This record gives sequence, structure tokens and C-alpha cells, in this order.
Amino acid sequence: MPLLALSLAACGSEAEDAEIADAPSSETAAPEDIAVEGEERRILAFGDSLFAGYNLAEHEGYPERLERALRQQGINARVVDAGVSGDTSAAGRQRLGFVLDQQAEKPDLVLLELGGNDMLRGIQPADTRANFEEMLEELKSREIPVLLMGMRAPPNYGPEYQQQFDGLYGELASEYDAQLVPFWLESIYQNPSLFQSDRIHPTAEGIDALVADTLDEVQAALPDEG
Repeated sequence: MPLLALSLAACGSEAEDAEIADAPSSETAAPEDIAVEGEERRILAFGDSLFAGYNLAEHEGYPERLERALRQQGINARVVDAGVSGDTSAAGRQRLGFVLDQQAEKPDLVLLELGGNDMLRGIQPADTRANFEEMLEELKSREIPVLLMGMRAPPNYGPEYQQQFDGLYGELASEYDAQLVPFWLESIYQNPSLFQSDRIHPTAEGIDALVADTLDEVQAALPDEG
């Protein structure tokens, strides 16, 4: 695995503080909304800085670009960006119920994207799993479908840690009947040009590549209308 992949565990505030001075910024204008008829499909994108769109224009983050891509497919999607930079799975567990309670209507789907900051802090996979289990139990109790956005541990964490961490997403998806993107950075992690200078956070072009690569999985995870 290339050196770039060794940095992908760092998705939070510690890495951002180190790179904020020289990371690229975006000043592109937001595109016009795409009008789509039909029942509105509500998606909650719940995660860390990889969803929050660190150092990108508001319309360039993954949730915002995903919404546009879905609407281009004729799906009347509204994707709520609930990404918080620096969040670990424990922080996500603590705020998930509150975020869900603040939604005007129950989401049709939750994209659950966490775990990178757990690696950054050396949190044991068993603890990460326990936090995910609580979040998935919360979502199950509210009858909200889930698409897990999987991550991978870099090899310098050791084979035991890597095996335990990498395996937890698939095991949890099976246990809780959730859909799964096994490694949602798969399409870009070997291409440094699609990452900002911190070698952690995707550029706007990188986000577009991620959206294109995961669009089918998101569409498949959306429950049928009605």
C-alpha cells in the first residue's frame, strides 16, 4: 500500500490543524439546483471531516455532490451533511440520537462514515465496534436503513489490528442487515493528485470521483418509494 494510504486514517482536527495554513481553497460558484419531481428521498450523511468537506466550498463536499448526482439521475434527493471534523466513533455515538431528533422527517437512509479518527488515536477495534453497534442499534430501533462507508487500516498498524479493523465493517453490516461500501476511498487512495496537500482530505475532483464510484451503492441502499 503506498505512503498516501498511511495517512488516510487521519480524518480529523489534529491533521487539519497541521495543514490548515497551506491547504488549497476553493472559490468556485455553487451550481444551480436541479429540479426533480417525485417523492423527496431524505438521506443523512453522518460522519467526520471526509463528509464535512474539509477546506472545500460548501457545495463541493461529498453529501452535496452526491445530492446533485442523485438528482441528475432523476431522484428527488436531499442529502443532509451531518459530518463533523475530528469525530471518532465514540463522538458519533454520543451525537447520533440528537441529530436524528433534529430532522424534520425521518431519513430514508443514513450513510454512516466513521472510524478513520479512531485509527489516528490508536483506539482498539473492539471499542470502535462497540460504538458502531450502539449507533446501528439506534438506527435499527428507528427503522432507518443504513449504508456503512467502510475504511481500511494501513499496514503499519500491524496485521492483527489491520485484520480486526478491516473486518468490523463487513461483520457489522451482516449483523445489522446494513448495506456496505467495503472501502469507500477505493477509487482515489492511490492517486495523490486527488488529495489536498495534507494527503488526507480529497480535493473537489477527488470528491467527484468518490461520488461517481459510490452512486450505485447509494441508489441500491435507498428503500423503495411509498
